[in-house]
Amino acid sequence: MDCREFRNKHVAFVDDLLSAVEMRAMHGHRASCARCSRHDTAIRRSLLIVRNLPPIEPSPDFMVRLNERLDQLGPSARVDLVAPRPHLPSAGAFAALAAGVVAVAYMAIETNHYFVSGAEAPPTPTIASVPVLEPTIPSFANSAFVASVPTGMPVWPAVLMAGQSPLHFASLDFHDSDPTR
Repeated sequence: MDCREFRNKHVAFVDDLLSAVEMRAMHGHRASCARCSRHDTAIRRSLLIVRNLPPIEPSPDFMVRLNERLDQLGPSARVDLVAPRPHLPSAGAFAALAAGVVAVAYMAIETNHYFVSGAEAPPTPTIASVPVLEPTIPSFANSAFVASVPTGMPVWPAVLMAGQSPLHFASLDFHDSDPTR
């Protein structure tokens, strides 16, 4: 830990809001750096003094005397809490607001051009279809599919074949020419 980091985290260190790791690092730096140790001591002593001051209590006639004094000074000394003076923005605020409006308008126009140019030619719809398989499927494809399941082959070829099987079965001709079989 360096002195800059120590001073940046010092308020949280004094209030004991840091994690245990950061607290340990702060204690370690304070022990090794005389300058940061003096800073910590000065802050802690100042806080002790302020915390130990007796509370200030105004006298019972304080409000009466304050109002009399304000009446002597006239209406310009009174602060009207109900209707504060209007705050007029500066020229810089107007310039920033104008620049923001121009930037938003530019982005809106450019975005509109982007979407309008793409809308002139609508994309053609794509229709999915099942590929046409050859009517004759070699017999080794069906036997390989059946043989792969019980033989203990790796799973991915079996899954691949299982995924293709509905297409194979759909294109097979199940009508046998010999009705006696």
